[in-house]
Amino acid sequence: MVLSSCFRHLSSDTVMEVHSQEQEVIIALGSNVGDRLNNFNKALDLMKKSGIRITRHGCLYETAPAYVTDQPQFLNSAVRAITTLGPHELLHRLKKIESDMGRTNGIRYGPRPIDLDILFYGKLRINSDTLIVPHERIWERPFVMAPLMDLIGSTVDNDVVASWHSLSIHSGNLFESWNKLGGESLIGKEGLKRVLPIRNDLLWDWSERTSVMGVLNLTPDSFSDGGKFQSVEAAVSQVRLMISEGADIIDLGAQSTRPRADRISPREELERLIPILEAVLEMPEMEGKLVSVDTFYSEVASEAVSKGAHIINDVSAGKLDDNMIPVVADLNVPYVAMHMRGDPSTMQNRENLQYNNVCKQIASELFTRVNDAELSGIPAWRIIMDPGIGFSKNTEHNVDILVGLPAIREELARKTLSLSHAPLLIGPSRKRFLGDICARPIAPERDAATVAAVTAGVLGGANIVRVHNVRDNSDAVKFCDVMLKRRSSVA
Repeated sequence: MVLSSCFRHLSSDTVMEVHSQEQEVIIALGSNVGDRLNNFNKALDLMKKSGIRITRHGCLYETAPAYVTDQPQFLNSAVRAITTLGPHELLHRLKKIESDMGRTNGIRYGPRPIDLDILFYGKLRINSDTLIVPHERIWERPFVMAPLMDLIGSTVDNDVVASWHSLSIHSGNLFESWNKLGGESLIGKEGLKRVLPIRNDLLWDWSERTSVMGVLNLTPDSFSDGGKFQSVEAAVSQVRLMISEGADIIDLGAQSTRPRADRISPREELERLIPILEAVLEMPEMEGKLVSVDTFYSEVASEAVSKGAHIINDVSAGKLDDNMIPVVADLNVPYVAMHMRGDPSTMQNRENLQYNNVCKQIASELFTRVNDAELSGIPAWRIIMDPGIGFSKNTEHNVDILVGLPAIREELARKTLSLSHAPLLIGPSRKRFLGDICARPIAPERDAATVAAVTAGVLGGANIVRVHNVRDNSDAVKFCDVMLKRRSSVA
């Protein structure tokens, strides 16, 4: 029998460590000194090496300092993990990580490179000289409660989570404690922003406004603009146009993913991509803009990021290359995980178009892929979700997605609130279902229908829209953002 450490109560204020089975825990992270994001990454790595197996990550928050306010802003999050360490041994390991990373006994609540606190340990309440669980200040700290809530679902998935709810100081559960602080209404305020890290020196508050991702296909056979932008000169000219029309992100794709497209090798994809990627990144107009690379090959993703790409956009969510997830975990860049059944050559086959409830099944299947990614080291705070309009979907399914974006978030929330809060990207631009509905067989003639689809998506909760016609859709999302702010102000 493998022995592990836990504890059992002797009295209300005393605990004794004994051998038991592994325990589920929640650990909060904070940093406001040095490279905050790198501090998080290093702490997570050291936690894993210390016998703490991380299973879920909260969202990432940039927060105003509390108690001692004359100090830099913090990054805060939390992780859910499994460990065989006893509670005091776990505390000792976390304190050692803090010390190894340069934390000293300075001002209480003052600046620190890393702060690691045990919020919950199994089903148990601990009150000893060195450790109190649940952490005694959870209930007054929005910057702790927000990532804590991210780690649970709207439904109770096991008896450990049920016990965490029962340990709330409020009569209902953790949701009541969070709502008493202000709940989701606090997010986006000056002192508590949910952010996505682009690189160590750039945090993206993606909820401020809808972002426009301009499509640049570098292929001879893409359905809308294949063959138009294969030269460096043509590609740079198109990027310059899209930036002038309002693009925030340029999405470069060197492999066609249209239905029944032939697959090219990673080497051929790189030969198309790299010269144009390098030229685009050197453009003065790209200052303050982002570049994503649309690929399902890990080799292409790795090379693109080494050249300066900011985001990897994977239509397969890691299904078409077994190395993609571990490679992206090491790259430390945002990862767009899109829903698709099969691959581009098979996705429209009859068996891949069978859904009972398309929104619920998209959410469930995406959760499975992203949960695997989290277990492999891609934190939820680096995930962007894409329901995959046009990929293994028919016309009715695509319309259901645009109408049902809130239902997708709601279904994700049942399993984990962090993924339900993730940025949501949609890509209806010029796709065949719009042509079928509007009798527009030629892709560029579907721009008006695209604007309508984008408008529906943004009003339904999309945060990023991937489009060919940047000018018209940029105007559409600006108007949608005004409507959403107005809706929020009068609610």
